[in-house]
Amino acid sequence: MRHSGGGGAQVYRITGARQGLHDDVRGRQRRYVISMSVRTVSVVLAAVLWNVERHVAMVALVLGLILPYIAVVIANAGRENAPGLPSTFVEMPAKPMIAPPRDEEHEPTEQP
Repeated sequence: MRHSGGGGAQVYRITGARQGLHDDVRGRQRRYVISMSVRTVSVVLAAVLWNVERHVAMVALVLGLILPYIAVVIANAGRENAPGLPSTFVEMPAKPMIAPPRDEEHEPTEQP
């Protein structure tokens, strides 16, 4: 897996380790703040549009009511799963069975 680092250099991840706990918590907090910001905007939009465009205001209000639940579920979803490491064992391909040669001379013949 490649990750681009600063300065245009590419950094290769060679372990199956998860990201650090600090990075994980920071990412969750960022997603939560973004979700709650969208919720705030939708509630304000619902209040502004209530007498102008009632249908759009209702949709914004429903979005404002649902987003807190979604934001909490996403924030508490848990850490990422550790990526699976490749197997160190290589399976040998199965050898094809070769049937014994058919020898026509040794076929049983009827005795009179």
